[in-house]
Amino acid sequence: MNIETKCLHAGYSPKNTEPRVVPIVQSTTYVYDSTDDVAAVFDDPTKSLIYSRFENPTVMAVEEKIAALEGGIGAMCTSSGQAASLCSLLNILQSGDSFISTTTIYGGTVNLFAVTLKKLGIECIFVDPDAPEDEIRAAFKPNTKAVFGETLANPALSVLDIEKFAKIAHENDVPLIIDNTFPTPILCRPIEHGADIVIHSTSKYMDGHAVQVGGVIVDAGTFNWANGKFPEFTEPDESYHGIVYTETYGKAAYIIKARMQLMRDFGCYPSAQSAFYLNLGLETLHIRMKQYCENAKIVSEFLEAHDKVESVNYPGLKSNKYNALAEKYLPLGSSGVISFVIKGGRNNAIKFMDSLKLASNEVHVADIRTCVLHPASATHRQLTDEQLVACGINGGMIRFSVGLENVEDILEDLRNAFDAID
Repeated sequence: MNIETKCLHAGYSPKNTEPRVVPIVQSTTYVYDSTDDVAAVFDDPTKSLIYSRFENPTVMAVEEKIAALEGGIGAMCTSSGQAASLCSLLNILQSGDSFISTTTIYGGTVNLFAVTLKKLGIECIFVDPDAPEDEIRAAFKPNTKAVFGETLANPALSVLDIEKFAKIAHENDVPLIIDNTFPTPILCRPIEHGADIVIHSTSKYMDGHAVQVGGVIVDAGTFNWANGKFPEFTEPDESYHGIVYTETYGKAAYIIKARMQLMRDFGCYPSAQSAFYLNLGLETLHIRMKQYCENAKIVSEFLEAHDKVESVNYPGLKSNKYNALAEKYLPLGSSGVISFVIKGGRNNAIKFMDSLKLASNEVHVADIRTCVLHPASATHRQLTDEQLVACGINGGMIRFSVGLENVEDILEDLRNAFDAID
């Protein structure tokens, strides 16, 4: 199937007389014929369903669909994108380990990596995504176990050279984890460029309607976990009757270990109702992403030409420093998110945003409706001035998420807001 067809049909194929639409299985538990059947499932949870803290038929259908869209062998949904980021790393790392992350990532993820994981004894080594290869290689330590980056950074909108980072990660026998939230698999499939794990905040474009929070981890099934650096994959897991993940599950070792260990213990699994809503969003994802990109291209060109705008950051613009990488990794478009800097700094940015009528001022992005945010005051408020600069943010920056309204109405809203500032 082509990807447009997968959006509609992957993950669920109804049999004779079964519902055409993915049903909501609103149950926490499942019934077995015997005590031996229950025991067998606890020996190997892949044999059947246990409990909806681990897995649920509605959520599993969505997991299969997303894995198909990204080109992975399996996926695990989580209760938020932040949970997906956390679990993707904790499935590999433990106290005393380190990992490398690019600096241009979502502010909440910066805090997770630099503060919370540090408290757990895990070090994050930040690198400039545009740094030369040798500089990135020099950041590795003997205990470095992973590399993390965002395809299209939030809100800096830098485009990651995925193949460069994949090559360096694999030279050091560690996996590359890519947050692909903004592009979605419609615009970019990182696995095709060498990524081993792909995560999403499904709350954004995948859902598209701002009705539920969620995340997902997709396993490419390509990384060699038996290379000697990851004994937790090749040695018996005493918490699951001595199972050796690479021996029992082969290419699916990573995603099954994440479910059997982390989801079992953390329980950050989404509800069936949330998965049902997410599936509705996925069914129109290919149509929506095309329109987001078309609207954003027009809006970015309008902003670039405006005399009250200091700079515009949208990789789809020919003038953008990441345009060449965007043409390579995002040939169908650079999503609907634009960041731009208004002349006059923070005060003018806030006055401009408060003058918008159509665009909603909200702590969200990648919605079906146009929305706007001041990162320095909101998502990145906890960061120091130095961290803000590293993330590509200054006080006058506005993150503008173009929706699916008629683009002329979006432009008129922008004009009126510009008229309200000096």
